[in-house]
Amino acid sequence: MMCDFLFSLVCTGEIFELKAELNSDKKEKKKEAVKKVIASMTVGKDVSALFPDVVNCMQTDNLELKKLVYLYLMNYAKSQPDMAIMAVNTFVKDCEDPNPLIRALAVRTMGCIRVDKITEYLCEPLRKCLKDEDPYVRKTAAVCVAKLHDINAQLVEDQGFLDTLKDLISDSNPMVVANAVAALSEIAESHPNSNLLDLNPQTINKLLTALNECTEWGQIFILDCLANYTPRDDRESQSICERVTPRLSHANSAVVLSAVKVLMKFMEMLPKDLDYYGTLLKKLAPPLVTLLSAEPELQYVALRNINLIVQRRPEILKHEMKVFFVKYNDPIYVKLEKLDIMIRLASQANIAQVLAELKEYATEVDVDFVRKAVRAIGRCAIKVEQSAERCVSTLLDLIQTKVNYVVQEAIVVIKDIFRKYPNKYESVIATLCENLDSLDEPEARAAMIWIVGEYAERIDNADELLESFLEGFHDESTQVQLQLLTAIVKLFLKKPTETQELVQQVLSLATQDSDNPDLRDRGYIYWRLLSTDPVAAKEVVLAEKPLISEETDLIEPTLLEELICHIGTLASVYHKPPSAFVEGSRGVQHKRLPGSSAAGVSEAPPAVIPSQGDLLGDLLNLDLTPPTTTGPPPPASSGMQMGAMDLLGGGLDSLVLLCDPQMGTGFGAPPAAMPASFNVPVSGGLDDLFDLGVSLEIPNKMIFVSVQVWLPAMKAKGLEISGTFVRRAGVIQMEMTLTNKAMSVMTDFAIQFNRNSFGLAPAGPLQVLTPLSPNQSIEAALPLSTVGPVMKMEPLNNLQVAVKNNIDVFYFSCQYPISMLFAEDGKMERQVFLATWKDIPNDNESQFQIKDCHLNSDAASNKLQGSNIFTIAKRTVEGQDMLYQSMKLTNGIWVLAELRVQAGNPNYTVSTICLVLEICRIIN
Repeated sequence: MMCDFLFSLVCTGEIFELKAELNSDKKEKKKEAVKKVIASMTVGKDVSALFPDVVNCMQTDNLELKKLVYLYLMNYAKSQPDMAIMAVNTFVKDCEDPNPLIRALAVRTMGCIRVDKITEYLCEPLRKCLKDEDPYVRKTAAVCVAKLHDINAQLVEDQGFLDTLKDLISDSNPMVVANAVAALSEIAESHPNSNLLDLNPQTINKLLTALNECTEWGQIFILDCLANYTPRDDRESQSICERVTPRLSHANSAVVLSAVKVLMKFMEMLPKDLDYYGTLLKKLAPPLVTLLSAEPELQYVALRNINLIVQRRPEILKHEMKVFFVKYNDPIYVKLEKLDIMIRLASQANIAQVLAELKEYATEVDVDFVRKAVRAIGRCAIKVEQSAERCVSTLLDLIQTKVNYVVQEAIVVIKDIFRKYPNKYESVIATLCENLDSLDEPEARAAMIWIVGEYAERIDNADELLESFLEGFHDESTQVQLQLLTAIVKLFLKKPTETQELVQQVLSLATQDSDNPDLRDRGYIYWRLLSTDPVAAKEVVLAEKPLISEETDLIEPTLLEELICHIGTLASVYHKPPSAFVEGSRGVQHKRLPGSSAAGVSEAPPAVIPSQGDLLGDLLNLDLTPPTTTGPPPPASSGMQMGAMDLLGGGLDSLVLLCDPQMGTGFGAPPAAMPASFNVPVSGGLDDLFDLGVSLEIPNKMIFVSVQVWLPAMKAKGLEISGTFVRRAGVIQMEMTLTNKAMSVMTDFAIQFNRNSFGLAPAGPLQVLTPLSPNQSIEAALPLSTVGPVMKMEPLNNLQVAVKNNIDVFYFSCQYPISMLFAEDGKMERQVFLATWKDIPNDNESQFQIKDCHLNSDAASNKLQGSNIFTIAKRTVEGQDMLYQSMKLTNGIWVLAELRVQAGNPNYTVSTICLVLEICRIIN
């Protein structure tokens, strides 16, 4: 306590001395005092008590002293806002100083003083400096605007500084241009929807001109800005690439990576058969190779970026394999990254070189590196089929070394090789079994158990081997326990008489003695399968395994596209998008390569749809007597349900199950008089929802299609049927006009539908209450349900109808718009939307254009909502509004869409995606 008191006395005495020196008349003494103050401030001492005295020293012509005072001001202005106002007059005065260095220093300090009270006083000096005759002052003022915008965005916009900043892009000095671009980019990042950098060919030309003359950091700012531009066509893209290419030879690695980013993006728009495309690929390799001669930290950053580039375009570095060979003195983080890139570049042409290197690495002393090297050999075998035998031979040689961790890694990768090439390399199993006792790592033990279970019929003592693992079952990791359970069940299904006791033992351990829910559940499933239907158990457990993919560690394509757009930034080192590690509003704007879509990629197989068969003939067998029920139509299915109600929920696979097996698929040929489709086809797509063929009345939640003639009188003995489809309050109706153009009265009307894709069926009888006299017309509304029998039609929205009266039975077909089937509960949660889009295969995406529509994005969204197409999210990218929408069909199938609306462009671009590809096509 006494020490603290004495220290405070010393500090008080020191501050008193400094105060006296700061008020000295001698300039040198005053300067030395300010230096002492700055020194004390630097080491963490509180010298804020000297604020008024230091501010008084601002009135000087000495540039060095002025710099020191400004430095003090920046540090303490926030804690002394009232005192900081004292400096405002000096700033204003210094901004008009004849010396441009002092003017620039004043405006720079103004930007760094983050005090709301004084910002409004600094607007006039800043405005003058933005139009200063000296470029050094202008470039400093440009950065000051970005700093001021961070403090008070509204003030900057009101004062018109953003417009002045845009004007500076046309400045004659390249460094002013670079700083203006940097400031606008900084502001645009924190306000993604502001569209500040409105890039056009004229602006791009100015930036490219400035690119050659500004400093290295100015070049980086300009290149990063260029990377956000989307060229109009391949010619403009090539022109920009030609002017950016010289930056690849720059000495600064950041400039090189920024140039690579621009070229990688614009290459997407170049035709691959273009000569320049091949030339550009060759030019990209040398600068990337040169980056690997720098110090280890820079090497690592370069390697992480190269890893992304190789995944997108491996042809760039396919001839540069030797550059990635590991050196003895490389740090471990560089070694591991080089190893990963080597595998990505491995091909039939260079596999011999790669394997020789990897075998050498497997004898190194660094355990982590050796493990990765052994795994890399396995990855080579999986990637390059021609080298698989050589890789297996290399792995066997490594197993013979008896080095424990090498043996265990080798067994893990051999398991993957067995899965890639079944029944090809099983001769090595005996060698693997010899090393069974040395395995102590869970992954290696699980791999060995999998091998024994999978090839139990080829291993004489498989039961003994698995029983040895079973002895310490409860001490094993969950991974090993699960694998052991499955392996013993496989063994039992292959050798039931010899292993009955063993399988009962493991099932008992898994279900009765285990606390792990995953293990218990799997044990119960196997137990019930084996006890109720051993044949089914065999089909499930011994089913043919899918081959593993060549590279399982590739970055997901959508993420890779975004990371390519962030080459040279922290995102490219982390291999994560900025939104994953940058807090707040900055960095959340997702970037994509030209021509890409928002869809994710999934490995799910496409849905299989059963064939239609001869369906028109089915109408001959229909019972056309009027239904006896007259109640209201049953409600449409509101979601994906189980059993018979899952009409299309499983991607149309369940259609076969819903058809009556006794009815068959063909019912003979239709009668000769039976007409084909007479109506004008209804597209049923999204075009119609914008009044391009279909009328909408949103306020009443009613959707209807313009009237079509479905059955001409000349084809139906004088009966003409015209009509439309209407959706009112969630109920679909078929509204018809029946006209009698014959000479006799028509009575006893009835209607029936053939089986169709969405189970549309009459929910009640056709109500024609009076006889239909000659030349008379009657309106009839037929409510429809969506729980009728299902069979895939061609096209999907085709509806085949039979109408009976006292004269004959008549047939016609019509097409209902798919929008009639959009349910009212089709609004999906945002997170569910994102996950669903990613889960649908990329091949299921379909894109089309809606032309001559003059609605803005908000009006379009409102219009579509009236048709039960709900907007989930909206964002603006480079002046283009993007609406993400969901809709749900009455059978529970979800359709997702992305609608792009460009201001001033009457043509919309729509991307739709759905688990059932045919649905997307019919919507288009």
